Amino acid sequence: MSQYRKRSKYTEKSGKNKEAAIEAALAELGVERDEVEIEVIDAGSKGFLGIGARDARVKVTLKNASANGAGEGAPTASEKPSKAKAPKTEKVKKQPSENGVAEDAKKFLADIFAAMNLEVEIDAKMVEDSIQIDLSGDNMGIIIGKRGDTLDSLQYLTSLVVNQRSDDYIKVSIDTENYREKRTEALLALSNRLEEKVTRTGKKFTLEPMNPYERRVIHSNLQSSETVTTYSIGQEPYRKVVIAPKGAKYKKDGYRKRNRSRKPKTTQPVKTVDTNYTPVTYKADFKPTQHKAEYKNFEDYLAAHQSENTEE
Repeated sequence: MSQYRKRSKYTEKSGKNKEAAIEAALAELGVERDEVEIEVIDAGSKGFLGIGARDARVKVTLKNASANGAGEGAPTASEKPSKAKAPKTEKVKKQPSENGVAEDAKKFLADIFAAMNLEVEIDAKMVEDSIQIDLSGDNMGIIIGKRGDTLDSLQYLTSLVVNQRSDDYIKVSIDTENYREKRTEALLALSNRLEEKVTRTGKKFTLEPMNPYERRVIHSNLQSSETVTTYSIGQEPYRKVVIAPKGAKYKKDGYRKRNRSRKPKTTQPVKTVDTNYTPVTYKADFKPTQHKAEYKNFEDYLAAHQSENTEE
Protein backbone atom coordinates (compact mmCIF):
# COMPACT_ATOMS: atom_id res chain seq x y z
CA MET A 1 0.00 0.00 0.00
CA SER A 2 2.89 2.34 0.77
CA GLN A 3 4.47 1.48 -2.61
CA TYR A 4 1.25 2.43 -4.38
CA ARG A 5 1.16 5.80 -2.64
CA LYS A 6 4.72 6.55 -3.72
CA ARG A 7 3.89 5.84 -7.36
CA SER A 8 0.65 7.86 -7.28
CA LYS A 9 1.71 11.29 -8.51
CA TYR A 10 -1.74 12.83 -8.99
CA THR A 11 -5.35 12.38 -7.94
CA GLU A 12 -8.80 13.71 -8.82
CA LYS A 13 -11.30 14.61 -6.14
CA SER A 14 -14.79 16.10 -5.91
CA GLY A 15 -16.32 18.29 -3.24
CA LYS A 16 -19.13 20.72 -2.49
CA ASN A 17 -16.84 23.50 -3.66
CA LYS A 18 -13.34 23.92 -5.10
CA GLU A 19 -11.62 24.31 -1.74
CA ALA A 20 -13.24 21.18 -0.31
CA ALA A 21 -12.12 19.14 -3.32
CA ILE A 22 -8.53 20.45 -3.02
CA GLU A 23 -8.36 19.61 0.69
CA ALA A 24 -9.57 16.08 0.00
CA ALA A 25 -6.90 15.61 -2.70
CA LEU A 26 -4.11 16.95 -0.45
CA ALA A 27 -5.18 14.62 2.36
CA GLU A 28 -5.02 11.63 0.02
CA LEU A 29 -1.56 12.53 -1.31
CA GLY A 30 -0.30 13.49 2.14
CA VAL A 31 1.39 16.72 0.98
CA GLU A 32 1.07 20.45 1.50
CA ARG A 33 -0.54 22.87 -0.93
CA ASP A 34 2.75 24.42 -2.10
CA GLU A 35 4.03 20.99 -3.19
CA VAL A 36 1.36 20.38 -5.83
CA GLU A 37 -0.12 21.83 -9.01
CA ILE A 38 -3.88 22.23 -9.01
CA GLU A 39 -6.07 22.00 -12.12
CA VAL A 40 -9.79 22.79 -11.80
CA ILE A 41 -11.72 20.37 -13.99
CA ASP A 42 -15.17 21.61 -12.97
CA ALA A 43 -15.77 24.61 -10.71
CA GLY A 44 -19.19 23.23 -9.80
CA SER A 45 -22.42 25.16 -9.55
CA LYS A 46 -24.89 26.09 -6.84
CA GLY A 47 -27.70 25.87 -9.38
CA PHE A 48 -30.83 27.97 -9.35
CA LEU A 49 -32.46 27.89 -5.91
CA GLY A 50 -30.55 24.67 -5.29
CA ILE A 51 -31.82 23.08 -8.52
CA GLY A 52 -29.19 21.81 -10.93
CA ALA A 53 -26.35 22.02 -8.38
CA ARG A 54 -23.22 19.91 -8.94
CA ASP A 55 -19.97 19.28 -7.07
CA ALA A 56 -16.62 20.80 -7.98
CA ARG A 57 -13.87 18.51 -9.32
CA VAL A 58 -10.10 19.15 -9.28
CA LYS A 59 -6.94 17.36 -10.36
CA VAL A 60 -3.93 17.69 -8.01
CA THR A 61 -0.44 16.71 -9.29
CA LEU A 62 2.85 16.61 -7.36
CA LYS A 63 5.36 19.23 -8.54
CA ASN A 64 8.41 16.97 -7.99
CA ALA A 65 6.80 13.93 -9.59
CA SER A 66 9.70 13.34 -11.99
CA ALA A 67 12.38 13.76 -9.22
CA ASN A 68 10.70 11.29 -6.91
CA GLY A 69 10.43 8.73 -9.64
CA ALA A 70 13.96 9.08 -11.04
CA GLY A 71 15.29 6.06 -9.14
CA GLU A 72 12.39 3.84 -10.15
CA GLY A 73 12.43 2.95 -13.82
CA ALA A 74 9.01 1.39 -14.11
CA PRO A 75 7.03 4.08 -12.25
CA THR A 76 8.65 6.89 -14.28
CA ALA A 77 7.67 5.27 -17.54
CA SER A 78 4.18 4.62 -16.30
CA GLU A 79 3.71 8.21 -15.18
CA LYS A 80 4.46 9.76 -18.61
CA PRO A 81 1.34 8.40 -20.32
CA SER A 82 -0.78 9.72 -17.43
CA LYS A 83 0.36 13.29 -18.19
CA ALA A 84 -0.59 12.88 -21.84
CA LYS A 85 -4.05 11.67 -20.85
CA ALA A 86 -4.74 14.66 -18.60
CA PRO A 87 -6.02 16.95 -21.41
CA LYS A 88 -8.53 14.29 -22.44
CA THR A 89 -10.34 14.72 -19.14
CA GLU A 90 -10.58 18.46 -19.79
CA LYS A 91 -11.97 17.90 -23.30
CA VAL A 92 -14.71 15.70 -21.94
CA LYS A 93 -15.55 18.48 -19.50
CA LYS A 94 -15.63 21.32 -22.03
CA GLN A 95 -17.12 19.44 -24.96
CA PRO A 96 -19.79 17.18 -23.48
CA SER A 97 -21.59 14.61 -25.59
CA GLU A 98 -24.90 15.47 -27.19
CA ASN A 99 -26.77 13.02 -24.97
CA GLY A 100 -25.10 14.47 -21.86
CA VAL A 101 -26.11 18.03 -22.76
CA ALA A 102 -29.70 17.05 -23.46
CA GLU A 103 -29.85 15.06 -20.22
CA ASP A 104 -28.52 18.02 -18.23
CA ALA A 105 -31.28 20.21 -19.67
CA LYS A 106 -33.97 17.60 -18.96
CA LYS A 107 -32.77 17.10 -15.37
CA PHE A 108 -32.68 20.83 -14.69
CA LEU A 109 -36.23 21.36 -16.01
CA ALA A 110 -37.53 18.25 -14.24
CA ASP A 111 -36.25 19.61 -10.90
CA ILE A 112 -37.95 22.96 -11.51
CA PHE A 113 -41.29 21.38 -12.44
CA ALA A 114 -41.09 19.09 -9.40
CA ALA A 115 -40.62 22.16 -7.18
CA MET A 116 -43.68 23.72 -8.88
CA ASN A 117 -45.73 20.53 -8.33
CA LEU A 118 -46.31 20.18 -12.09
CA GLU A 119 -46.30 16.95 -14.06
CA VAL A 120 -44.64 17.79 -17.36
CA GLU A 121 -43.30 15.46 -20.03
CA ILE A 122 -39.96 16.72 -21.37
CA ASP A 123 -38.66 15.79 -24.83
CA ALA A 124 -35.13 17.11 -25.51
CA LYS A 125 -33.01 16.43 -28.60
CA MET A 126 -29.88 17.86 -30.19
CA VAL A 127 -30.20 19.40 -33.65
CA GLU A 128 -26.74 20.44 -34.89
CA ASP A 129 -25.50 23.00 -32.30
CA SER A 130 -28.81 23.56 -30.54
CA ILE A 131 -31.15 21.78 -28.15
CA GLN A 132 -34.84 21.69 -28.98
CA ILE A 133 -37.05 20.96 -25.98
CA ASP A 134 -40.77 20.33 -26.22
CA LEU A 135 -42.96 20.32 -23.09
CA SER A 136 -46.34 18.64 -22.81
CA GLY A 137 -48.85 18.10 -20.03
CA ASP A 138 -51.70 19.79 -18.22
CA ASN A 139 -51.78 23.47 -17.23
CA MET A 140 -49.24 24.53 -19.85
CA GLY A 141 -50.58 28.06 -19.53
CA ILE A 142 -48.71 28.38 -16.21
CA ILE A 143 -45.45 27.45 -17.93
CA ILE A 144 -46.07 29.82 -20.84
CA GLY A 145 -46.97 32.80 -18.64
CA LYS A 146 -48.10 36.23 -19.79
CA ARG A 147 -47.00 36.69 -23.41
CA GLY A 148 -44.52 33.84 -22.94
CA ASP A 149 -42.52 35.49 -20.14
CA THR A 150 -42.28 32.34 -18.00
CA LEU A 151 -41.34 30.19 -21.00
CA ASP A 152 -38.63 32.68 -21.99
CA SER A 153 -37.25 32.67 -18.42
CA LEU A 154 -37.06 28.85 -18.38
CA GLN A 155 -35.28 28.93 -21.73
CA TYR A 156 -32.73 31.47 -20.47
CA LEU A 157 -31.97 29.55 -17.26
CA THR A 158 -31.64 26.25 -19.13
CA SER A 159 -29.22 27.90 -21.54
CA LEU A 160 -27.03 29.01 -18.60
CA VAL A 161 -26.94 25.48 -17.18
CA VAL A 162 -26.14 23.84 -20.53
CA ASN A 163 -23.38 26.27 -21.53
CA GLN A 164 -21.47 26.07 -18.24
CA ARG A 165 -19.58 22.98 -19.43
CA SER A 166 -19.06 23.91 -23.07
CA ASP A 167 -16.64 26.22 -24.88
CA ASP A 168 -18.93 26.49 -27.91
CA TYR A 169 -22.26 28.20 -27.41
CA ILE A 170 -25.25 25.84 -27.50
CA LYS A 171 -28.58 27.43 -28.36
CA VAL A 172 -31.57 26.27 -26.32
CA SER A 173 -35.14 26.48 -27.61
CA ILE A 174 -38.11 25.52 -25.39
CA ASP A 175 -41.64 25.26 -26.82
CA THR A 176 -44.98 23.89 -25.69
CA GLU A 177 -48.25 23.41 -27.55
CA ASN A 178 -46.66 25.07 -30.60
CA TYR A 179 -46.70 28.42 -28.78
CA ARG A 180 -43.66 29.88 -30.58
CA GLU A 181 -45.20 29.47 -34.03
CA LYS A 182 -48.55 30.87 -32.92
CA ARG A 183 -46.85 33.89 -31.32
CA THR A 184 -44.86 34.55 -34.50
CA GLU A 185 -48.01 34.48 -36.61
CA ALA A 186 -49.72 36.91 -34.20
CA LEU A 187 -46.75 39.32 -34.36
CA LEU A 188 -46.74 39.23 -38.18
CA ALA A 189 -50.47 40.02 -38.32
CA LEU A 190 -50.03 42.82 -35.75
CA SER A 191 -47.15 44.42 -37.65
CA ASN A 192 -49.14 44.37 -40.91
CA ARG A 193 -52.12 46.10 -39.26
CA LEU A 194 -49.91 48.74 -37.67
CA GLU A 195 -48.18 49.36 -41.00
CA GLU A 196 -51.53 50.30 -42.55
CA LYS A 197 -52.46 52.47 -39.56
CA VAL A 198 -49.19 54.42 -39.56
CA THR A 199 -49.38 54.89 -43.32
CA ARG A 200 -52.95 56.18 -43.06
CA THR A 201 -52.48 58.53 -40.09
CA GLY A 202 -48.86 59.57 -40.60
CA LYS A 203 -48.17 59.11 -36.87
CA LYS A 204 -45.68 56.71 -35.29
CA PHE A 205 -46.78 53.82 -33.06
CA THR A 206 -44.84 52.32 -30.14
CA LEU A 207 -45.42 48.66 -29.27
CA GLU A 208 -45.19 47.02 -25.86
CA PRO A 209 -41.81 45.77 -24.57
CA MET A 210 -40.64 42.60 -26.36
CA ASN A 211 -37.71 40.20 -26.17
CA PRO A 212 -35.02 40.30 -28.90
CA TYR A 213 -36.57 37.40 -30.86
CA GLU A 214 -40.00 39.06 -31.10
CA ARG A 215 -38.47 42.42 -32.05
CA ARG A 216 -36.56 40.74 -34.87
CA VAL A 217 -39.85 39.33 -36.19
CA ILE A 218 -41.31 42.86 -36.44
CA HIS A 219 -38.16 44.35 -37.99
CA SER A 220 -37.72 41.61 -40.60
CA ASN A 221 -41.40 41.70 -41.61
CA LEU A 222 -41.43 45.47 -42.24
CA GLN A 223 -37.89 45.99 -43.53
CA SER A 224 -39.09 45.94 -47.16
CA SER A 225 -42.04 48.30 -46.53
CA GLU A 226 -42.18 51.37 -48.78
CA THR A 227 -44.21 53.49 -46.35
CA VAL A 228 -42.92 52.77 -42.83
CA THR A 229 -39.66 52.12 -41.00
CA THR A 230 -38.92 50.45 -37.66
CA TYR A 231 -36.40 51.00 -34.87
CA SER A 232 -36.03 50.08 -31.20
CA ILE A 233 -35.87 52.34 -28.15
CA GLY A 234 -35.28 51.81 -24.42
CA GLN A 235 -33.14 49.40 -22.44
CA GLU A 236 -33.60 45.69 -21.77
CA PRO A 237 -35.93 44.23 -20.62
CA TYR A 238 -38.19 47.17 -21.54
CA ARG A 239 -36.91 47.70 -25.09
CA LYS A 240 -39.72 48.48 -27.57
CA VAL A 241 -40.26 48.59 -31.31
CA VAL A 242 -41.42 51.83 -32.92
CA ILE A 243 -43.17 51.85 -36.30
CA ALA A 244 -42.94 55.30 -37.92
CA PRO A 245 -43.60 56.87 -41.34
CA LYS A 246 -40.74 56.52 -43.77
CA GLY A 247 -38.69 59.62 -44.51
CA ALA A 248 -39.02 61.17 -41.05
CA LYS A 249 -35.77 62.28 -39.44
CA TYR A 250 -34.72 60.58 -36.23
CA LYS A 251 -31.80 60.71 -33.86
CA LYS A 252 -29.47 57.73 -33.47
CA ASP A 253 -31.08 56.77 -30.17
CA GLY A 254 -34.48 56.58 -31.83
CA TYR A 255 -36.09 59.82 -30.71
CA ARG A 256 -37.68 61.99 -33.35
CA LYS A 257 -36.29 65.37 -34.23
CA ARG A 258 -38.70 68.26 -34.32
CA ASN A 259 -38.84 69.75 -37.78
CA ARG A 260 -39.60 73.37 -36.99
CA SER A 261 -39.77 75.82 -39.87
CA ARG A 262 -37.86 78.88 -38.78
CA LYS A 263 -38.47 82.23 -40.46
CA PRO A 264 -35.38 83.98 -41.78
CA LYS A 265 -34.23 86.87 -39.68
CA THR A 266 -34.97 90.27 -41.26
CA THR A 267 -32.08 92.73 -41.22
CA GLN A 268 -33.09 96.22 -40.12
CA PRO A 269 -31.24 99.27 -41.44
CA VAL A 270 -28.62 100.65 -39.14
CA LYS A 271 -29.37 104.17 -37.90
CA THR A 272 -26.72 106.75 -38.77
CA VAL A 273 -25.80 109.36 -36.19
CA ASP A 274 -25.41 112.99 -37.37
CA THR A 275 -22.16 114.25 -35.91
CA ASN A 276 -23.03 117.92 -36.70
CA TYR A 277 -26.21 117.88 -34.65
CA THR A 278 -26.25 120.28 -31.69
CA PRO A 279 -28.92 119.87 -29.06
CA VAL A 280 -31.33 122.82 -28.64
CA THR A 281 -32.04 124.10 -25.15
CA TYR A 282 -35.36 125.87 -24.62
CA LYS A 283 -35.60 128.60 -21.93
CA ALA A 284 -38.75 130.11 -20.41
CA ASP A 285 -39.33 133.72 -21.69
CA PHE A 286 -41.43 134.74 -18.73
CA LYS A 287 -40.92 135.15 -15.04
CA PRO A 288 -43.37 133.75 -12.55
CA THR A 289 -45.37 136.29 -10.57
CA GLN A 290 -44.03 136.72 -7.07
CA HIS A 291 -46.82 136.91 -4.50
CA LYS A 292 -46.00 138.81 -1.32
CA ALA A 293 -47.72 138.20 1.97
CA GLU A 294 -50.33 140.89 2.74
CA TYR A 295 -50.05 140.54 6.55
CA LYS A 296 -46.98 140.04 8.52
CA ASN A 297 -48.69 138.19 11.35
CA PHE A 298 -52.05 137.20 12.71
CA GLU A 299 -52.43 140.33 14.88
CA ASP A 300 -52.21 142.56 11.78
CA TYR A 301 -54.87 140.45 10.16
CA LEU A 302 -57.26 140.91 13.13
CA ALA A 303 -56.58 144.60 13.37
CA ALA A 304 -57.41 145.11 9.69
CA HIS A 305 -60.64 143.16 9.94
CA GLN A 306 -61.68 144.97 13.11
CA SER A 307 -61.31 148.33 11.36
CA GLU A 308 -63.51 147.04 8.53
CA ASN A 309 -66.18 145.98 11.02
CA THR A 310 -66.23 149.34 12.79
CA GLU A 311 -66.66 151.19 9.51
CA GLU A 312 -69.70 149.15 8.71
